[in-house]
Amino acid sequence: MVDKIKRLPGVAEVQLNFGVGLIRVTHAGPVSEIINFILTNGYGAKTVGNSDDLTPTADILTRKRLLTVTSGIFLCAGVTAGWLGLGNDISVYFFAAAMVTGGFYVYKSALQSLRHLDLDMNVLMTMSSLGAVFIGQWSEAATVVFLFSIGSMLQAYTIDKTRNSIKKMIELSPQEARLVTPEGIEEVIPVDRVKPGDVVLVKPGEYIPVDGTVAEGLSWVNQAPITGESNPVEKEKGDSVFAGSVNNDGSLQIIVRHNNSDSTLAKMIRLVEEAQVKKAPSEQFVDTFARYYTPAVIICALMVIIIPVAVLNRPFAEWFYKALVLLVIACPCALVISTPVSIVSAVGNAARHGILIKGGAYLEALGKVKSIAFDKTGTLTTGQLAVTGIRPADGFTEEQLLQAAGAVERYSEHPVAKPVMAELARRDIAIPNSDTFFAYPGKGARCLFKGEYIYAGNKRLIEELGIPAHGIPKVEDGFEIGCESLVYISSAARLIGIITVSDNPRGEAPGMLLELKRLGIQDVIMLSGDHKDTVADIAGKLGIRQFRAGLLPEDKVKEVEKLARAGVTVMVGDGVNDAPALAAATVGIAMGAAGSDTALETADVALMNDELGKIPDLIKIGTKTLSIIRQNVALAVVLKLVFLVLTMVGMANLWMAVFADTGASVLVTLNGMRLAGFKYKKTVVSGE
Repeated sequence: MVDKIKRLPGVAEVQLNFGVGLIRVTHAGPVSEIINFILTNGYGAKTVGNSDDLTPTADILTRKRLLTVTSGIFLCAGVTAGWLGLGNDISVYFFAAAMVTGGFYVYKSALQSLRHLDLDMNVLMTMSSLGAVFIGQWSEAATVVFLFSIGSMLQAYTIDKTRNSIKKMIELSPQEARLVTPEGIEEVIPVDRVKPGDVVLVKPGEYIPVDGTVAEGLSWVNQAPITGESNPVEKEKGDSVFAGSVNNDGSLQIIVRHNNSDSTLAKMIRLVEEAQVKKAPSEQFVDTFARYYTPAVIICALMVIIIPVAVLNRPFAEWFYKALVLLVIACPCALVISTPVSIVSAVGNAARHGILIKGGAYLEALGKVKSIAFDKTGTLTTGQLAVTGIRPADGFTEEQLLQAAGAVERYSEHPVAKPVMAELARRDIAIPNSDTFFAYPGKGARCLFKGEYIYAGNKRLIEELGIPAHGIPKVEDGFEIGCESLVYISSAARLIGIITVSDNPRGEAPGMLLELKRLGIQDVIMLSGDHKDTVADIAGKLGIRQFRAGLLPEDKVKEVEKLARAGVTVMVGDGVNDAPALAAATVGIAMGAAGSDTALETADVALMNDELGKIPDLIKIGTKTLSIIRQNVALAVVLKLVFLVLTMVGMANLWMAVFADTGASVLVTLNGMRLAGFKYKKTVVSGE
């Protein structure tokens, strides 16, 4: 269908989204012509987001069901007329009526395909049924058409079921919001009219319509549709909330942060839809194969007639009939849908559990993973750093050291900045005025404070800037460098002091790493820009044998590229500081992507929450998806080969061939749908 639409005048580009039954057409002509073309091919169509030219898809499906039922009635009437001996002509009339009603859309689509020299399954089915009529097999021709019509309906129904998880995501977004005006008046308006800065009221039991910050109220909120968290989360003033979440038991006033089209839920839906357009390697291969397969089948069918009849002097009717059976058996329906139905089921199920997989290619790659690289801070560790030591150099006080550190860290997004600023607040030290902030990636940062540059970073930064090193060993002396990180604070002239912050491994990290080992992934490496002793301490606690310390962002990229040359590699990070390394991996996985635009855009797979336990599940779903795709392809091919042999030995007829083709299509669809039921484990924290 996509190829046919591309050939229409004025059409520039066509993208089919199998997952949600959506087709995007870039065109210069009237949309009505495209819709009418789709309708003439037997599919329902309507424009999205526009009230003009709407053609209800449900009407088309209802019409198809009615025609199928009518075809079945005419078929039964024809068979009954034969049994009652009412005459061959009466039976033929009923069989012809069964063919016209059951094959109405098939014949229309076949005609359109022939006009564009596109040989598809509708052409094969039309040739088979008309060929049967040509040799006087009216009952078989009518049976073929009726069975094919039923098969198409069953296939459409089962495929629609695979799209349910994505449709449910779309249905999560409320269409209205309760706006609170500056005068305190409540007004229900379409959610698209809500602007950033507006205040909306959400009552108990209602879906939250917008992304925003709680301005007033206290409630437990079910964020499962967004983050996949199984338990409600308490929300109070200052906390962030997401559109599509459910407000459980208290009223909340929320300050809107984004327009409706830019909410986290809207972005999730958009990314999942885009994922369906990106075809997996196996899907691309099948599509290319099918393009040449159908013409080859027709040629083979001709050879089945010509060689036995013209060369071996066999009966024409017998071999013509076998050629017709071959045409039906060779329909590539089951083969073509074997991959997309599996991908849609897996991607949709993952989205419901707070995991965005941005295409079948990444899903298949997850089933072939050889090595996994983890960032340390905030990924394998809690990321909840705390200041554990303050050591000013001679001539400075702790308050002066913290003020200098705060002058830099107030602008920084590095994980170390938050605990430093929290320490200033705890000691009631005023946040200093500073400006001209500049970051040294992987090393630290600087700013202008009281007329001079102040630097905050690791020892490498201090050494590279040539800051006098006298006094540094004395200040360092006494620190136990284990899981602590040292932050050096300095002016251009001398060291001001050292602040230590500590981090601890996540409770669920050991169990996750053990599960990866059980899955056969032995090559696990931890990457960090931190001090070697700090990284070694964390690696030892987690049982990770391979680690790299003191890495700059470009060094992390080189390490990931080295792993990728040896096989399929996954990089797991926060999706912000690790964006270059994520891009270098075969599959980049971002943790805690909810509310982070950068993480959602840069990662190939985005975990909306921070559950490390989802990593082994991703490997499992990737492996299972690959397995089911292979099962589907094998089933489709083997079934056709078996019936091909049965045809050649005279043991198969037309209706059996249709049953085999339709049955294969339904079976591969049902098999692919099993991925929609994949169960993601709840994260278990070590010690619980």
